[in-house]
Amino acid sequence: MAEDKNLQQGLVIAGHGRHVWVETPDGRKVICHPRGKKSQTVVGDRVLWQITQDEGTIEKVLPRKNLLYRQDEIRTKSFAANLDQVIILLGAEPEFSESQLARALIAAEAEKIQPIIVLNKRDLTPLFDRAWQRLQPYRAMGYTVLATAFKPQGIDALLHDNQTLLMALQGKTSLILGPSGAGKSTLINRWVPHAQVLTQEISTALNSGKHTTTSTTLYWMDEAKTTALIDSPGFQEFGLHHIAPMQLAQLMPDIAAQAGDCKFYNCSHLHEPGCGVLTAVQDNNTGIEMSPTRYKIYSDLFAELSQTRY
Repeated sequence: MAEDKNLQQGLVIAGHGRHVWVETPDGRKVICHPRGKKSQTVVGDRVLWQITQDEGTIEKVLPRKNLLYRQDEIRTKSFAANLDQVIILLGAEPEFSESQLARALIAAEAEKIQPIIVLNKRDLTPLFDRAWQRLQPYRAMGYTVLATAFKPQGIDALLHDNQTLLMALQGKTSLILGPSGAGKSTLINRWVPHAQVLTQEISTALNSGKHTTTSTTLYWMDEAKTTALIDSPGFQEFGLHHIAPMQLAQLMPDIAAQAGDCKFYNCSHLHEPGCGVLTAVQDNNTGIEMSPTRYKIYSDLFAELSQTRY
């Protein structure tokens, strides 16, 4: 098409409302608006756009390799795309929500995104030891679980742990998630020193003011722009309503490991006789740990996903 000659490629690195910030291959940053009433672009999207006066218009979102959703009180909406991995940052304090952790892992599994669980504040014992023990079922399932400490007094003794995480980030686009107080801002400011400056620049450009903290932002960790961190505020309540209830078990490794022993192929793992999952929960003497907490999360999510969708 002749009009394609006017289109330029870009990467969406921030957004607020219907405005997004697009970065071009040569490093320019342009405010762009979607064509039409509904914005379909999210941070991480590769797009084709064209100049309209001093700003730009998104003409096309290029095919995504994955897409994550979040859920608010009203609706589900997409918020990040084209990820290599999700870093779920938890702290020894405050106590983390296992339900939120499970939702993040399920969302990543559904999109075939590598998750890494990171427990921060290793210097806080015995709080760290208790939190580390809570993560034992996840290590048993095969998830990568790392320990870190980002406060200055913990750096020297724990440099190896932090270096392991830093190496895991290299050459990848990683979404960093974590509840308030887990240390996410400290991590980002340590490894992306210009993050605060860029956030203020985006705030000014998008005229979003104090609401900037509600937006998702991509930061480059290196000048070559091969390693990116995407910061999404808070611990997102992941939207899982695009997942069918009967698909849920296969996205939870400990449930899936026992589901093969079920008598019925269409077992919901809630009440059926001869259910391998229920047997594992009741006996708790199988090869993989099946914690009552994890099973309750499964049953609660199954009920949530079974509700009528409007």
